[in-house]
Amino acid sequence: MNTMSVGVVGAGRVGAVLAAALRNRGHEIAAVAGESDASRTRIETLLPGIRVDKPTAVSRACDLLLLTVPDDALDNVVRMLVASGAIRSGQYVVHTSGRHGLEVLRPALDVGARGIALHPAMTFTGTDVDLERLAGCTFGVTAEPAERAVAESLADDLGGRVVWVAEQDRILYHAALAHGANHLVTLVSQSMNLLRAAGSTDPAGTLRPLLTAALDNALAYGDAALTGPIVRGDVRTVRAHVGRLLRTSPETLESYVVMARATANHAVADGRLEPRRAAALVEVLNDALAEIYA
Repeated sequence: MNTMSVGVVGAGRVGAVLAAALRNRGHEIAAVAGESDASRTRIETLLPGIRVDKPTAVSRACDLLLLTVPDDALDNVVRMLVASGAIRSGQYVVHTSGRHGLEVLRPALDVGARGIALHPAMTFTGTDVDLERLAGCTFGVTAEPAERAVAESLADDLGGRVVWVAEQDRILYHAALAHGANHLVTLVSQSMNLLRAAGSTDPAGTLRPLLTAALDNALAYGDAALTGPIVRGDVRTVRAHVGRLLRTSPETLESYVVMARATANHAVADGRLEPRRAAALVEVLNDALAEIYA
């Protein structure tokens, strides 16, 4: 793909970083829209010298418009830009939402714009640290055949690779990522809090080798990587866990029970846990959950 003039609406953690990466690859950043103090700071840090303007002016100034606004705001932003005449026929309009595909861009497509959904499957800090992390990043992309070459070139310029996601599968794709990454943060935070309550002065150091190995094994082997008291059917150990969690951290007990039941189901399906042992485990877990809501 030849270099394009790029405009960015939404200089959040994602938008500022992607714009900086494209600038590093020779694309002209025509203008950026960002209103919050944090956005202005990111622009000054990652995109020094780039003009800051209103979304409509940014859209009119570029060949490729990058929309990096929150999911729930995306449809309103697209409609507003189209209604103001800021999006033109032949212009590329690219959004980075994981949830949305092309349909959210329908008003822009109806006036002749060329739409691409380009979602980076990684977390962002909004700093230059992310520029290195983009190397090897997977982009979940939805595009019509005519726009696929540009989508692939964009991903390549950003240092990543494309995984094609059908329009009807965008929500499932995004749910998978949110469940795996966002909920992992909650899980790890809860585990660290429990270790602190148990007297650990370095919960991160205690968990890091265990979690790193568990994640690597899960990605490589799936359910076959399961270890621990659930897959072994250790009913008394699980009963001890939930009893202590009920006294120490009821909010963690709820997620422990939900994940333990799911783990038991997977272990049974994998043939590593006998159904009768699973039933005994689930009874213990259900009783613990009933205690929370009693």
